[in-house]
Amino acid sequence: MTGTAIPFRKMNGLGNAFAVFDARRTPVSLSADAIRRLGGAEGIGFDQMITIEAATGGGDAFMRIHNRDGGEVEACGNATRCVGWLLMGETGQSQADVETAAGLLQTFATGDPRTITVDMGRPRFGWQDIPLAEPTADTRAIPLAVGPADVPILSGPSAVNMGNPHAIFWVNDVNAYDLADFGPKLEHDPLFPERANISLAKVESRSALTVRTWERGVGLTRACGTAACASAVAAARKDLTGREVTVTLPGGPLQIIWNAEDHVMMTGPITDEFVGEIDPNTLAWRRVERSAA
Repeated sequence: MTGTAIPFRKMNGLGNAFAVFDARRTPVSLSADAIRRLGGAEGIGFDQMITIEAATGGGDAFMRIHNRDGGEVEACGNATRCVGWLLMGETGQSQADVETAAGLLQTFATGDPRTITVDMGRPRFGWQDIPLAEPTADTRAIPLAVGPADVPILSGPSAVNMGNPHAIFWVNDVNAYDLADFGPKLEHDPLFPERANISLAKVESRSALTVRTWERGVGLTRACGTAACASAVAAARKDLTGREVTVTLPGGPLQIIWNAEDHVMMTGPITDEFVGEIDPNTLAWRRVERSAA
């Protein structure tokens, strides 16, 4: 490594993997191609690249999010929990306010040193807020289908914006459908001018959901925090569940509460894997130290 090596931290929330760069003192700028190379199997391997930048709007820091395809996105719930944990570790406080392109998100310590709660804000249901390309009177079931129009395999998903667009199909078995096949097609469906995250959700009980997600710009993911939140509020909105649910993702469970103030609170664990550094010229990388976590 050269003297210009850029340090990073590898973290994850339920297997939702991140490379976290601290750019508050020294800016970090990587091209979309570099992000794709670092995010792939031959690189660090991550779902999102997170850049912590100086706060501009009253928070403790600004969190910039790039998906593995190099595109910048507005929100990532699991990454917010990881960044909140890092910021609270720096300040010794039990709360950290994280600025994002989707707004200011507050994170809170829970008493468990590796479990963090994040206030994901208010869900949005209006067709223009999700956004959809055309007016839809009731976004609890939007005009979208998988398969032939006359005999669709799946149809009428719920649509929610949780800082980014989500469509959730209600199924009896989340593993019975080839989400890797139709997920990317629906992500780019003309109905979604900003693309969308596509999920399959099964109602297990009034307080439990199982969810799998094709995440825009990433692919199949072990855990998508905003998808967990979107599925929880969509289920409650359809009266399939109450407003407090455990959402089980391939990587594990998240606790979601849609509270009386219309805010969605998400609680789950974070893992601090290791500290590393990359050479910005060659994109070679190495571990510097393993986390004690």
